[in-house]
Amino acid sequence: QLQASGGGLVRAGASPRLSCAASGRAFNTYTISWLRQAPDEERGFVAAITWSGGSFYEESVKGRFTMSRDNAKNTVSLQMNSLKPEDTAVYFCAAGRPIVSAIRSSTMYYSWGQGTLVTVSS
Repeated sequence: QLQASGGGLVRAGASPRLSCAASGRAFNTYTISWLRQAPDEERGFVAAITWSGGSFYEESVKGRFTMSRDNAKNTVSLQMNSLKPEDTAVYFCAAGRPIVSAIRSSTMYYSWGQGTLVTVSS
Protein backbone atom coordinates (compact mmCIF):
# COMPACT_ATOMS: atom_id res chain seq x y z
CA GLN A 1 0.00 0.00 0.00
CA LEU A 2 1.07 3.56 -0.70
CA GLN A 3 0.36 6.67 1.32
CA ALA A 4 0.93 10.09 -0.21
CA SER A 5 1.34 13.23 1.87
CA GLY A 6 2.62 16.77 1.72
CA GLY A 7 -0.02 18.54 -0.31
CA GLY A 8 -1.77 21.76 0.58
CA LEU A 9 -2.36 25.33 -0.46
CA VAL A 10 0.80 27.15 -1.52
CA ARG A 11 1.68 30.33 -3.36
CA ALA A 12 3.22 30.39 -6.80
CA GLY A 13 6.97 30.01 -6.52
CA ALA A 14 6.80 27.84 -3.40
CA SER A 15 8.81 24.62 -2.99
CA PRO A 16 6.80 21.97 -1.20
CA ARG A 17 7.83 18.35 -0.93
CA LEU A 18 5.52 15.41 -1.41
CA SER A 19 6.21 12.07 0.19
CA CYS A 20 4.99 8.59 -0.59
CA ALA A 21 5.38 5.89 2.04
CA ALA A 22 5.03 2.25 1.10
CA SER A 23 4.21 -0.74 3.21
CA GLY A 24 5.17 -4.27 2.37
CA ARG A 25 8.27 -5.97 1.13
CA ALA A 26 10.15 -5.66 -2.12
CA PHE A 27 9.68 -1.88 -2.31
CA ASN A 28 13.13 -1.59 -3.80
CA THR A 29 12.12 -3.70 -6.79
CA TYR A 30 9.39 -1.33 -7.95
CA THR A 31 9.35 1.74 -10.10
CA ILE A 32 7.49 4.49 -8.29
CA SER A 33 5.73 7.18 -10.24
CA TRP A 34 3.98 10.41 -9.44
CA LEU A 35 0.97 11.25 -11.57
CA ARG A 36 -1.42 14.14 -11.23
CA GLN A 37 -4.97 14.97 -12.15
CA ALA A 38 -6.19 18.52 -12.48
CA PRO A 39 -9.91 19.37 -12.46
CA ASP A 40 -11.62 18.22 -15.65
CA GLU A 41 -8.42 16.67 -16.97
CA GLU A 42 -7.14 13.14 -17.30
CA ARG A 43 -4.53 11.78 -14.97
CA GLY A 44 -1.08 12.43 -16.37
CA PHE A 45 2.51 11.48 -15.73
CA VAL A 46 4.73 13.75 -13.67
CA ALA A 47 7.82 11.80 -12.71
CA ALA A 48 9.09 8.31 -12.05
CA ILE A 49 12.07 6.69 -10.40
CA THR A 50 13.19 3.15 -11.12
CA TRP A 51 14.38 0.63 -8.58
CA SER A 52 17.96 1.54 -9.49
CA GLY A 53 17.40 5.29 -9.13
CA GLY A 54 16.94 6.29 -12.74
CA SER A 55 14.51 9.19 -12.99
CA PHE A 56 12.14 10.44 -15.67
CA TYR A 57 10.18 13.67 -15.82
CA GLU A 58 7.35 15.18 -17.76
CA GLU A 59 8.60 18.07 -19.86
CA SER A 60 6.76 20.83 -18.00
CA VAL A 61 8.34 19.87 -14.66
CA LYS A 62 11.88 19.15 -15.81
CA GLY A 63 14.32 21.33 -13.92
CA ARG A 64 11.70 22.21 -11.29
CA PHE A 65 10.78 18.83 -9.79
CA THR A 66 13.17 16.23 -8.41
CA MET A 67 12.25 12.74 -7.40
CA SER A 68 14.24 10.63 -4.97
CA ARG A 69 13.83 7.41 -3.06
CA ASP A 70 15.06 5.88 0.17
CA ASN A 71 14.73 2.13 -0.13
CA ALA A 72 15.77 1.60 3.49
CA LYS A 73 12.77 3.65 4.62
CA ASN A 74 10.38 2.58 1.84
CA THR A 75 9.76 6.17 0.88
CA VAL A 76 9.81 8.28 -2.23
CA SER A 77 9.84 12.05 -2.36
CA LEU A 78 8.95 14.62 -4.97
CA GLN A 79 10.63 17.96 -4.39
CA MET A 80 8.67 20.58 -6.27
CA ASN A 81 10.27 23.95 -6.85
CA SER A 82 9.00 27.13 -8.50
CA LEU A 83 5.42 25.96 -8.45
CA LYS A 84 2.99 27.48 -10.92
CA PRO A 85 -0.81 27.69 -10.77
CA GLU A 86 -0.96 25.13 -13.58
CA ASP A 87 0.67 22.61 -11.24
CA THR A 88 -2.54 22.56 -9.23
CA ALA A 89 -3.79 18.98 -9.13
CA VAL A 90 -4.28 15.91 -7.03
CA TYR A 91 -0.95 14.11 -6.97
CA PHE A 92 -0.87 10.32 -6.79
CA CYS A 93 2.04 8.02 -6.19
CA ALA A 94 1.90 4.62 -7.81
CA ALA A 95 4.03 1.49 -7.99
CA GLY A 96 4.64 -0.85 -10.86
CA ARG A 97 7.25 -2.57 -12.96
CA PRO A 98 6.93 -0.89 -16.34
CA ILE A 99 9.47 -1.17 -19.09
CA VAL A 100 11.24 2.12 -19.66
CA SER A 101 9.40 2.86 -22.89
CA ALA A 102 6.08 2.68 -21.03
CA ILE A 103 7.13 4.34 -17.81
CA ARG A 104 4.88 7.35 -18.48
CA SER A 105 1.74 5.28 -18.93
CA SER A 106 -0.62 5.21 -15.96
CA THR A 107 -1.79 1.75 -17.00
CA MET A 108 1.61 0.34 -16.06
CA TYR A 109 1.04 0.96 -12.36
CA TYR A 110 -1.08 -1.33 -10.24
CA SER A 111 -0.72 -0.03 -6.73
CA TRP A 112 -1.90 3.51 -6.02
CA GLY A 113 -1.88 5.87 -3.10
CA GLN A 114 -4.94 7.91 -2.22
CA GLY A 115 -3.72 11.19 -3.68
CA THR A 116 -2.79 14.49 -2.11
CA LEU A 117 -4.13 17.83 -3.33
CA VAL A 118 -1.69 20.58 -4.23
CA THR A 119 -3.28 23.96 -4.88
CA VAL A 120 -1.06 26.73 -6.17
CA SER A 121 -2.39 30.25 -5.85
CA SER A 122 -1.15 33.03 -8.10
